[in-house]
Parts: sequence; structure tokens; C-alpha cells
Amino acid sequence: MPATIVLGTQWGDEGKGKFTDLLSKEMSMVVRYQGGHNAGHTLVVDGETFALQLVPSGVLYDHIVPVIGNGVVVDPFVLLAEVDMLRRRGITTDELRVSGNAHLIMPYHQQLDALHERHLGKSKLGTTKRGIGPAYADKSMRLGVRMQDLLDESIFREKLRGTLTHTNKVLTRVFNRLPVDPDALADKVLSECLEPLAPYIADTTDLIHDALEADQHVLFEGAQATFLDLDHGTYPFVTSSNPTAGGACTGTGVGPRHLDRIIGVAKAYCTRVGAGPFPTELHDDYGNKMVDIGREYGTNTGRRRRAGWFDAVMLRHAVRLNSLTDIAVTKIDILDTFDTVKLCVAYEIDGERTEKLPYHQSEVHKAVPVYEEFPGWNTSLAACRSPKDLPSEARRFLEALEQQVGVPISLLSTGPGREEYLNLQS
Repeated sequence: MPATIVLGTQWGDEGKGKFTDLLSKEMSMVVRYQGGHNAGHTLVVDGETFALQLVPSGVLYDHIVPVIGNGVVVDPFVLLAEVDMLRRRGITTDELRVSGNAHLIMPYHQQLDALHERHLGKSKLGTTKRGIGPAYADKSMRLGVRMQDLLDESIFREKLRGTLTHTNKVLTRVFNRLPVDPDALADKVLSECLEPLAPYIADTTDLIHDALEADQHVLFEGAQATFLDLDHGTYPFVTSSNPTAGGACTGTGVGPRHLDRIIGVAKAYCTRVGAGPFPTELHDDYGNKMVDIGREYGTNTGRRRRAGWFDAVMLRHAVRLNSLTDIAVTKIDILDTFDTVKLCVAYEIDGERTEKLPYHQSEVHKAVPVYEEFPGWNTSLAACRSPKDLPSEARRFLEALEQQVGVPISLLSTGPGREEYLNLQS
């Protein structure tokens, strides 16, 4: 009953979609287990780019059953737009299934998201304003509306009225906004979403277990990344769910004994979007070069990402949090023209060296990176198709990274295309 997880080890945007797509060739089912349409996965297939937000990356293969698990929050209008985009481009979504227990993002969640960010002012978190946090908040307060509720009109209307009794007080009394009419919203959602979404809604936990019990390979796809995890990330500059490996269990209804491979995806340098600590962040020409060459702008928002050198202190911690079995490194080709490449191996905090990520946020903010420096390879890696094709300088950098974190690097992406990668364990 083999199951694999692919997750991010940094602050997101590591290129998880590419390796999910790559590994999907060997899978029967790909399951998204948390997050919402604040996460974008970009795939390049035969020169054609697909930007996915909710539908699992495996949808590009005809043999895959793509599943959106119970841990995901779903904007029904966004999901339908994405399905329509895929169909127009010749990709079938007939096998797509969405958990009946997945919670819905409603327009008032997006309104609240934007209002909360504005209210925080200089302390804003840098959310995508897609309504993700407020939807998860409603879920935690037992005020949420789920996918399965769409299938019973009376229940759906009753739940909307219930949650809006609370939400409208916040909108009108705290933010001085007009209340939302629950009946008008119910009419819109049911008329536009029920018929096209109904065939996709299912007991996905049962589907996944059936696949595992039939010895089919299942791939769990995480959104965001380890250090955006609600519990283990750089709080409060985090997402509202658990992208770490444990989230795959709660977000799908599958226990940990089914998991036999946990792949952590890491970019060959670091980036993050929005506010929060970033010990290796660069404010110089090297950082600008990473952004420009790597096209470091958000798939969904278009926001410029912050950039810096690779942080092995963070990755060591990610290995522990997720029980990683191996690592996939992406975007090493972005460093092809760098004369020097650096690797953060420790922090110095108040004059003391530590090789562990501090638990206290204030110390992370004060951390000064301790670097090992490597000569660049100054040649394109695009044509490399086996480990022996790699320049010695690139191999040395990867070997040092592997030694620092204690788990093997199994896969290496050398470009955006589907076939631009190396299997380092072959």
C-alpha cells in the first residue's frame, strides 16, 4: 500500500508541481491535502505552461485520478474556472473528485481577508486576500459550509444563514460594511455551482483507501511549504493550514503507516513572499539576479519574491519535522552564471554559533548567516541528463548540501520543462 508525499521545505514556490507531475507517471492517484487557491503550481509540458491553483498537478495524465482532499478549502467559482480552463486546453477533468468534507470559501471570506489585512496596517501579514484564513477560521469555529452541503439545498441555506448571523455582525459593527444577504448568496452559488460541481463531490477518504488496499500508488501533494505551516512555520507569517507531512494524514483521512516516501522539494536558493524573518535574504545584485533570472514573481498574485542564499539550517529542521526520506532540488540552473554560490550552514546569534533553527522568533530575526562559499560552474546545466554530465563545481555544491542535511538528494531540476531533470540515485 505505497504512498508518497511531495512537499515544500522552505517558504513555498520551490517547484513542487514539477516533481508531482514527474512522479505522477508512476501513480494512480494524486491528492491535494491542504491550502486553497492561494497556492499556484506551474507546469511546463511540451513548451506549454499550465498554472494550477486547486486541481492536483497529476491531472495532466489521463491515467490519474486527481483528488482534492478534506483539508483543502475550495472556492467553487475558482474551481469551476480552472476546470473550464483545462477542458478548453484539451485536458479532461472527468476523474476529478472533491471531498464532501472540504470547506467552501465564500465571497464574504475574501472580503474579511482584505479588511483584516487593511486593519493590521504596517503589521499586515501579506496574505493573498483569497479568503483562505477566514474560511479556515470558520471551520475551526464550527461555522463552516462544506462541499457536501451543496447537495442539500435546505441545509446549505440554513448553514449560510447561521454563519452570516455571526459574520454580518463583524462586517457591520467592526468594519462598517454592508451585511451579506444569505438568501441572495445561496441563490447565486446554487444556480451557478451545484450542477457542474455535483459529479465531482465524493467520499474521497474511501476512494484513497480503496486505492491503497488495491496496491495502487498514491501521491499526496502539499501546497505552500514547511515554514509556512500554521504550527511549525515562522508564525504569524504563515498560512492557515499544515503543509508539513502530518497535514497529509489529517487532510485526507489516511494514517501514517501508509506513507513510505516523503520527498522534500527545495530550491537551490531561498525565496519568500510577504513579511516574516528571512536570515539569508539578499538586498544586493545577487538577490536581484536571482529574482530576474528565476522569474521570482507569484503564480497567483504576481508579487515579487524576496530572495537569498540556500539555508541548510532551515532544511535540517524541515528534514526533522517531515521525516524526509529524500530531497528534490529545483532551479539550480538559475545559478548557472554566478561566479560564487553560498550555502548557509549555521547562524550566529548574539555572538554564539548555532546549527539549529531557534525556537524563539526573536532569535530568528537576529540570526546572522554563517556561509560556506563555493565556486560557480559558469555553464548551462540545461543539457545535463545524468549525474556525470554535471560540472564538478555543481556536484561539489550539491554534495555539501546533502552532507549538511543528512538525507540524499534524489532528484535535480535543471530547467522548467518536464524532461529537464536528473535522477541522482539512478
